[in-house]
Amino acid sequence: MDLVVRNGSLITGDGKTCHKRAAVYVRHGRIAGVDAEETAAGAEIVARETIDAAGGIVMPGLINAHAHGCIRGPSMPSGSTPFEDDDVSYFRNRHLLQGTTTLLNVCGLAMADEVDVDEAEPHAMDIRVSTAHTPKNIEAALVVDGKGLTTRHLSATIDELLVSGAVALGEAGGGQTLGGGAQEYRYIPQAIKQELGVEVTPAIARRLKNAVLGRYLDPADGVSDSELMHELERCGLPSVTGADRLRDIVTQSVMPPVALSLTGFDEIAREAERVGYPAVFHNAAPSAKRLIAAVEKHPKARLVAGHCNHPSFLPDEAVSIAQDLRSKGAVIDISTLDCIATRWRNDPTNFDALIDAGCVDTISTDFAGGHWDGILEAIQRMVRRKQLSAPAAIALATGNVARVFTQMAGDRGLIEKGKRADLIVVDHVNLSRIRHVLIAGRVVVRNGRLV
Repeated sequence: MDLVVRNGSLITGDGKTCHKRAAVYVRHGRIAGVDAEETAAGAEIVARETIDAAGGIVMPGLINAHAHGCIRGPSMPSGSTPFEDDDVSYFRNRHLLQGTTTLLNVCGLAMADEVDVDEAEPHAMDIRVSTAHTPKNIEAALVVDGKGLTTRHLSATIDELLVSGAVALGEAGGGQTLGGGAQEYRYIPQAIKQELGVEVTPAIARRLKNAVLGRYLDPADGVSDSELMHELERCGLPSVTGADRLRDIVTQSVMPPVALSLTGFDEIAREAERVGYPAVFHNAAPSAKRLIAAVEKHPKARLVAGHCNHPSFLPDEAVSIAQDLRSKGAVIDISTLDCIATRWRNDPTNFDALIDAGCVDTISTDFAGGHWDGILEAIQRMVRRKQLSAPAAIALATGNVARVFTQMAGDRGLIEKGKRADLIVVDHVNLSRIRHVLIAGRVVVRNGRLV
């Protein structure tokens, strides 16, 4: 035996199974067996390495199927300039130290060979890419940004990407192309700085965007000129500009890619049904109707409604839309964003509402401008608040994800014989405290530190 993890509690990832004491045996990167008998869990079995998990819980490594910033290709659905290598390394290591062992980078317009920053030494975490290479998604990226796209990216097709290693489709839409978070923390502040010479926070950018365009990105929903000027005053910007000019700045930042991006939903849904791969969609107030229509039109496709707790939804609205999508066959994903502990721009209201309603299938991080909270922080919150049992909460990031993203994670997400030995050991009192991480049977984090 190559390795044995013994003396810890065990949660298998199936949503219900928990053993008070167990041992997991690893050979050739796979789980060779699980011994859940308390008397046998401490039995002496010859192994080259032993990890004592006493006082901890052993569970499958987390599978994060909606993340950004972890590859060196064009970033985000906007096809923006790639992140710096140091930033990519930082983001990757944060995910790994938060317990993620398999990660899907859903920027969507990168190539499969743009995963590794250091090709001589790939990152320990298994990082995969998705593809959104359809005409309207590419056109939407070029309208809002597209500075990271080359001829190779622009001419690529979904079939080519799947052959070369992509494991999912999407993200269809994004905060850049559908007036979401990236508009608030990046594009609107940049436009206001360029046009008016003043700096605004993401929170103010959100308020101004909602005042001009409403939650559904419809200028007809915007407030009157006098109300818009009052909003500027409340934001501490009473004399910066007039209402017309502010409307123009916000509208020109947000609206040009929106119609293209929504048409891209139809393209991705159609392709997902054709090729049989799961597809991730940006689910928010401006795009929910289009996503519902796509789910209805393509019932055989595996369509994942991303970040259903998006802050553009009201809590009851988030729940009703998620329930509708789920009843039609969509997978309901929620994201930690920055709403669990950081709370830079978002709070957990929608997150809690969806968990309480019992309509969540999977959990991811998304990006939140690089300020995402860890998945295990969210799981700890669910367990502490008694919203879900520990096995049920952990399944949202392990076994459930593996069942949806079979091309990426069908051989992991559960602790059972034959599965890839991706394991994490966490503190039994606070599930967000990582002790050890194993990927394919190799220890990559020991005592909370990268190996």
